[in-house]
Amino acid sequence: MKTLMVLRHAKSSWNKPVADDQRPLNKRGKAAATRMGEVIRERGLMPDLIITSTAKRARSTVKRLVESSGYRGESLESMCLYLEGVPQHLATIMAVDDAVDCLLVVGHNPDLESLVMELTGKHEVMSTATLAVIDFVVDSWADIIRRRGRLRFILKPRELME
Repeated sequence: MKTLMVLRHAKSSWNKPVADDQRPLNKRGKAAATRMGEVIRERGLMPDLIITSTAKRARSTVKRLVESSGYRGESLESMCLYLEGVPQHLATIMAVDDAVDCLLVVGHNPDLESLVMELTGKHEVMSTATLAVIDFVVDSWADIIRRRGRLRFILKPRELME
């Protein structure tokens, strides 16, 4: 069994004119990223590996999530997760070492909504900081494309923030 967690980066700021990949998180985004890390810890969803887009807002989301969840594993960055499309996302995931049972991928829309649709057959709105958890009955990440995953649940930060 493999579990894929798909997280869209938290809300970013548009206040300063910077390149798209250099946009930082805004205040709400910082709080949501921190809260999602807490939820991952509280629900026992700790990944074995995190792979994130190279965009600043995605890396910052991971930084806050790692701090609030207590994650101690490896975090990798991949340019393939920065608006490169579903085929690149799938190639990245399918290349993960099979010793990893739970993988967290952090990226962007529209790619993540399309990825969830491709893997589960379900259309889900992936607003900022939304987490989708997908289970696969496979032994190898290379086989996820051959087996439809089961969407265990979707968590949206607005449902978790008080």
